[in-house]
Amino acid sequence: MRRKLAAGNWKMNGTRADLSVLGDLAGAATEDGPEVLICPPATLLHPAATQALGTGIVIGAQTCHEAASGAYTGDISAPMVADAGATHVILGHSERREGYGETNADVANKVRAAWAADLTAIVCVGESLEDREGGTALAVISEQLAYSLPNGATGQRLVVAYEPIWAIGTGKVPSTAQIAEVHDALRAQLGDRFGAATGAAVRLLYGGSVKPDNAAEIFATSNVDGALVGGASLTAADFTPIIAALARA
Repeated sequence: MRRKLAAGNWKMNGTRADLSVLGDLAGAATEDGPEVLICPPATLLHPAATQALGTGIVIGAQTCHEAASGAYTGDISAPMVADAGATHVILGHSERREGYGETNADVANKVRAAWAADLTAIVCVGESLEDREGGTALAVISEQLAYSLPNGATGQRLVVAYEPIWAIGTGKVPSTAQIAEVHDALRAQLGDRFGAATGAAVRLLYGGSVKPDNAAEIFATSNVDGALVGGASLTAADFTPIIAALARA
């Protein structure tokens, strides 16, 4: 059985004072419920990991460099992420692909680095509005998945997040039929490449304007194992109902 996962991506938000949210979320992170992951800015990784001890909440980074060390001013490596106490890292988010020019090959190299540091990689894929309206969404997503993943995936160290770019932070959400079509295709592609057992073990998250009022419908959709949540993960008032909806799904 795949354990459901509620992942919060804080993006470039939060200071130490905001880590009080972890205490507010502790009651939602139960041993028999969904896994709860918070990915704060790099400056908060260590204090977040320290504060999360004993709560059941796990901590992740929002990206990492493909090299373990070197002359890369301002970057953070996968070993550094792990050393800070994090266990997961988001890779290939559309904001990184678009804003920083990260290619599928770049993402694959970062996944290798994450796995070498014993981190679980959350690899993001998703289409633009132009791709969706042009009927090429599935082809674009399939290519991203194929070339963003190196060999050696397992259900323990890989999570795939489908984030339609046109839905991130816009309030727009694909229909459940559209989400199911993508997630079913992702599941099939993973099985074809890595084998049926691994394909069935990798958790598939949906991300893109997930809110308390639409979470239950999304989580009832085929092959949706959880969510990668942006703004709604910044407060317990918004994130706790999403976790609760996932627990009921």
